[in-house]
Amino acid sequence: MYLNAFINKDETWLLWAILVSIAALSIYLEQRYAFASKITGAIIALIGAMILSNLNIIPIESPVYDQVWNYVIPLAIPLLLFRSNIFKIWKESRRLLFIFLISSIGTVVGVAVAFLLLHQFIPELDKIGAMMTGSYIGGGVNFAALSTKFQTPGELVSATVVADNSVMAFYFIVLITLPNLKFIKKHFKRLHTENNQSEGNNAEAYWKRNEISLKDIAYSFAIAFSLVAISFKISETVNSVVPKSNPFMEILVSIIGDQFLLLTTLTLIIVAIFSRFFENLNASDELGTFLIYIFFVVIGVPASIPIIIKTAPLLFIFVAIILIFNLAITLSFGKLFKFNIEEILLASNANAGGPTTAAALAISKGWHSLVGPILIIGTLGYVIGNYVGTMMGYYLSQFM
Repeated sequence: MYLNAFINKDETWLLWAILVSIAALSIYLEQRYAFASKITGAIIALIGAMILSNLNIIPIESPVYDQVWNYVIPLAIPLLLFRSNIFKIWKESRRLLFIFLISSIGTVVGVAVAFLLLHQFIPELDKIGAMMTGSYIGGGVNFAALSTKFQTPGELVSATVVADNSVMAFYFIVLITLPNLKFIKKHFKRLHTENNQSEGNNAEAYWKRNEISLKDIAYSFAIAFSLVAISFKISETVNSVVPKSNPFMEILVSIIGDQFLLLTTLTLIIVAIFSRFFENLNASDELGTFLIYIFFVVIGVPASIPIIIKTAPLLFIFVAIILIFNLAITLSFGKLFKFNIEEILLASNANAGGPTTAAALAISKGWHSLVGPILIIGTLGYVIGNYVGTMMGYYLSQFM
């Protein structure tokens, strides 16, 4: 079925044109139509590529796809971390930070329980568990980094994304509905007594036209390229110089010499030192997010529909269990520590869907005072998601 695709694997420019165009089209649809916004641009991008590959129009293997994994994803990570000033997070949003970290624990517990129940039925679930831990603490950038780190097979990555985005669509509906339930109104504190729902598309509202200069683009790319180059060089040096004489040293080197963890750490340090510069640097969010959309196109390419039909139902259950535990633990401890329902739901949303969707939820519900803080807190997930996801991956692998 996949042999001799209409477009040859070495048609570099043509394949790049297709990848970038699908990413652009998915963003347009997400911001233009309400139904596409609910589906999310990520799954639209994935399905678009999956259709082309299953119709044998584009090849399932190509050096172009390798370039996305090897260059596009590493560049996206620092670009999306340029807003992650840990000092500002602690100073301005420590209340939301506390409930966000509790929600992160809910993700870890959910992954552990789901893995315990399903690891005998889903292949390489330790790798998927690592990816989903990072994704449900940070977002798509962590998912991309961890799927690369643990070398998860492309068809399983695609099936996981389908399950993730499908369940997330329902989860967002739950988050939007919960504040209006009588039980919630009775038992939880509320910051906002009125629901001032805004009209329009959430994605379009968040990604409104921004003032971006040529200098912003130049600085963003120059710094991102430099951080990737330095981090990957340090990783290469650590792995070649530090001996792996025993299992402990092997694990230690795999952590301290990990390309993506070094990249995350170095970016975080640079942003903290030069916080004022990065606060005034526009374009990095937009550039990084667009690169992630290209990633979603690529992971849709090798998706075999029969494999997804066979694997995805169990992955739906796996993802649903994680979200159930995340929300249950966030609500329980939020109630215990007397958090407002708005803070609780936004913290859970920022974990599961990242800062962008959390901000969109706040905007759509009229919780405007929480838009800025949840964006700051949500970006912290980019930072810690890789660390926690990596540790979960190594831990769960012992049971496979």
